[in-house]
Amino acid sequence: MNRKSIALDAYETLAESYAVRVDTAPHNAHYERPATLSLLPEVKGKRVLDAGCGPGVYAEWLVNHGAEVVAFDVSPKMVQFARERLGSRAKVIQADLCQPLDFLEDSSFDIVLSALALDYVKDWDETFQEFYKVLCEPGVLVFSVCHPFAEFILRGRGSYFETELVSCEWGGLSAPVNVPSYRRPLGALIAPLLEAGFALERILEPIPTERFRQEAPQDYEELCRRPGFMCVRAAKTGKPETGAA
Repeated sequence: MNRKSIALDAYETLAESYAVRVDTAPHNAHYERPATLSLLPEVKGKRVLDAGCGPGVYAEWLVNHGAEVVAFDVSPKMVQFARERLGSRAKVIQADLCQPLDFLEDSSFDIVLSALALDYVKDWDETFQEFYKVLCEPGVLVFSVCHPFAEFILRGRGSYFETELVSCEWGGLSAPVNVPSYRRPLGALIAPLLEAGFALERILEPIPTERFRQEAPQDYEELCRRPGFMCVRAAKTGKPETGAA
């Protein structure tokens, strides 16, 4: 499988500041999060995996809406913040999205949610195969990532068609932190999803909300002209049998 997360050290550095801001930061609370949540099916009574849970804001939303949640993150500090937020209402594990999910049973989740975590994983083929394996049939995968077009315009150095390591300095924290990630073309986002057996149901390129405009008007104008994130919903509906007519 993949090597360890390239962003582990960065997230250990920024964890405390991020946990304080994530509930209200405009790019999270009023842009990416509403869009990603809009793609989820009914979660009440469902078993949901929050893959790359950070400080637990999505896991908290899920349990508040009646889901049974297992969440994991590679950052020990993020795991601690998530456990403090959720208490006994969800199971929170320290684990690496870049490694096999062999601590989870096959076909044991109705939904997999991965919000803004896959950009730190280089090989999506194996990761999507792992998601497919732990999902029931039918099951739903919802994930959000940085938009491939925006990432190339803002941070790309080589060819758009290549997957490349890029970095971004995150401000608005206690101190600026340089966060590495992988930028990839749209085709490299969709192909491993389909090859794992998922059926693509929807791609959402969100528009910032009115609340975002009120809190960050300059960024609002920019994000109304060009995308920032991409949100995807796919379904596990069963692979066709080899040789079927």
